[in-house]
Amino acid sequence: MPTFDSSFITNHTCLRIKDPKISIPFYEKNFGLKHISQLHLPDRTLYILGIENESNKNLNWCAREGILELCHHSGSENDSSFKVNNGNGEKDRGFGHICFSVDNIEEAEKKLLGNEVSFKKKLSDGRQKNIAFALDPDGYWIELIEHGVNKVENKTDLSSYKLNHTMIRVKDPKASLKFYREVLGFKLFHTKVFEDAKFTLYFLGYESPDFKEDSLDVSTQATKQSVLELTHNWGTENDDSFPGYHDGNSTENGAIAGYGHFGIACDNAEKLCREIESEFPEVEWALKYGEGPAKIIAFVKDPDGYQVEIFNTDSFKDWTDGKPPL
Repeated sequence: MPTFDSSFITNHTCLRIKDPKISIPFYEKNFGLKHISQLHLPDRTLYILGIENESNKNLNWCAREGILELCHHSGSENDSSFKVNNGNGEKDRGFGHICFSVDNIEEAEKKLLGNEVSFKKKLSDGRQKNIAFALDPDGYWIELIEHGVNKVENKTDLSSYKLNHTMIRVKDPKASLKFYREVLGFKLFHTKVFEDAKFTLYFLGYESPDFKEDSLDVSTQATKQSVLELTHNWGTENDDSFPGYHDGNSTENGAIAGYGHFGIACDNAEKLCREIESEFPEVEWALKYGEGPAKIIAFVKDPDGYQVEIFNTDSFKDWTDGKPPL
């Protein structure tokens, strides 16, 4: 296996958006994120958002967990035909949602409703009364769960919110778990089985080498950031007619893009990429390290075609006003 050390973190989730002047204030006002950086590329701008606190405010954003990257393609805000695929429609399903864990979920929901945020599911809807799903300006689903840390009755504190996890659907959990655990070094935090609905959830991320897999309790997991949730709907792995999930980026056969990728960081991304190439030659790449304009990032594909960005914890620190050094 590749070499994994304590520098490895799950860093960010990338979503395409129509208008940053709408999306950035939405996440700042409703979820406590702060616009901390941006990267200007030839045809798009990446807006970097995160919740700042005393422990991370002096860190390069690449060395932090809980980052949301909003990708804005130039001119989309003025294009009446522009839209994104939120991943949950009947066609081109794949990405499911991002999730914020909050101190007081009842009060968080009240605050969002007061701010006229639309909901796919309120706490009072359906069987599960401890989760809700809000909608962002582009229609992406945002799950709400409660971590309950320093919970105060009738109040909610945005500074306590955490970008807890990102959910993607997978066809074959055995293949996906092998990839994320062996190729990228993730640990399996927790497995949740829904017998009646016939689906299973797998939660993964980085942990210490001596961590006992599948042992993390739900309350502790809710306090983490940038966890990856894999959703497996039973039977897809053995269904030859199943077309597979949309990776969020493809526009083939009329598909619409939306979700971009999940990102991990470490102190030596080039070394990790070389080890993956050597030890797992069957793994596909969207971009290899050292190639492309930036040279300092790579995109590897998981078994379903979802892209995972790999970069250094000190990447982009020398960019000024969103532009690379001359």
